[in-house]
Amino acid sequence: MPQVYRADLIFLDGEFKPDRALLAGDDGRIAKVLGPDELTEHPVTHLRGKAILPGFVNAHSHTFQRLIRGRTETRRVGGDDFWSWREPMYRAALRVDADDVYHVARMTFLEMVMAGTTTVGEFHYLHRAQDGGPYDDPNLLAKNIIAAAKSVGLRIALLRVAYARAGYERSPHDGQKRFYEKPEEYLANAAALAEELGGSETAWLGVAPHSIRAVPLKQLEEIVAWARERDLPVHMHAAEQRGELAACLREYGSTPVELLAKHGLLAAKTTLVHAIHVTDSELDALAETDTVICSCPTTERNLGDGIIDAAKATTRGIRFAFGSDSQTQIDPLEDARELEYHLRLQNEKRAVMDGIGEQNMSQRLLQYATAGSAESLGFDSGVLAAGRPADFFAIDLEDASIAGNSSGDLLPMVVFGLDRRAITDVVVCGKHIYRDGSHPLAGEIVGQYKAVHGKVWGA
Repeated sequence: MPQVYRADLIFLDGEFKPDRALLAGDDGRIAKVLGPDELTEHPVTHLRGKAILPGFVNAHSHTFQRLIRGRTETRRVGGDDFWSWREPMYRAALRVDADDVYHVARMTFLEMVMAGTTTVGEFHYLHRAQDGGPYDDPNLLAKNIIAAAKSVGLRIALLRVAYARAGYERSPHDGQKRFYEKPEEYLANAAALAEELGGSETAWLGVAPHSIRAVPLKQLEEIVAWARERDLPVHMHAAEQRGELAACLREYGSTPVELLAKHGLLAAKTTLVHAIHVTDSELDALAETDTVICSCPTTERNLGDGIIDAAKATTRGIRFAFGSDSQTQIDPLEDARELEYHLRLQNEKRAVMDGIGEQNMSQRLLQYATAGSAESLGFDSGVLAAGRPADFFAIDLEDASIAGNSSGDLLPMVVFGLDRRAITDVVVCGKHIYRDGSHPLAGEIVGQYKAVHGKVWGA
């Protein structure tokens, strides 16, 4: 049944407007934006004292890594760089069975909902059983992830990862045995999943060659060609670590971004995750091909990856998305802030990204976290307008973190100051999945997650 959502303020056409309402249709899209005092025959949900914003889109997530939050924050366990951090991550990956994967995903997705997220791109590379053997259904774990998203209420782009090797001239790594698939296996399994998902707007397929180190060039070209024939989004890690650049130079005589550009593998439907260590000429190549960068600042600072020059990229018109990646922290606004704040620390200046292309910085960062991230997943959410997905969240205008707000200064207060606790309601596909700070399955989800966590870590 169509449902009307009315709030004190709604973010429409780049500003907060009073006395408006959104009519969500049976198709999960906004049928109409109702004007002041416009009457309606449909049921009305009044979000009094609240403001509505478009839902966040998390373009890069590894749900199972929620298990290692806090457990790698010593050198004894996680070492002092990205490469040593991977070892405890592998240990967690090897200890979860198919049911555990579902429960951990639900916990991660619940936390995303609590942070105002309505769609997630799950960069999924757990394919095989714990002993490295195949499941009877090679898409079992992918389907469990999708089922977890459905249970919690999120839309999901299942970015099915190709992972063929440990790296150039490296022997297979036992910690990665659940990731590996042969090239022909990968395409067959991806095709089967795509057929099963069909034309759904709540769960769809994207392809994800993990990285240059994990997927040889020939297979990478085959995967991208396969995806382009089907108009699917393509996501891959690139230029996250300097060691990755050095290995690519040894194998191909080019850096990852140079290699992708040289072989025509950059495009508007392609998203490079991280893309931190890139040159000016590589940024030019990304701009010329309209390739998206998915930045994951809360993970990148945790792993010591480095700082992307987002101002240089933005000046070239490169589009951005955000992802929670390793789940160190799940807060889209924190990722948005850090994209700017990292530059302030590096440049010793304030408001580095403000005014680029004459766009207000707060509007730009919100756009990256909503419509920009949705575009990277091949979806059209992130804008509240007739015909767009009815995906949005509401905030408490009386919350202490934004006290003293007015409609004119609310946006920068939200982007740079809102505490996650101020997010009170989330609507996805027109359905009210998180109401007044409560999700109906929260107790069950948290309890099941705690049981898995105890099993994995022996607590």
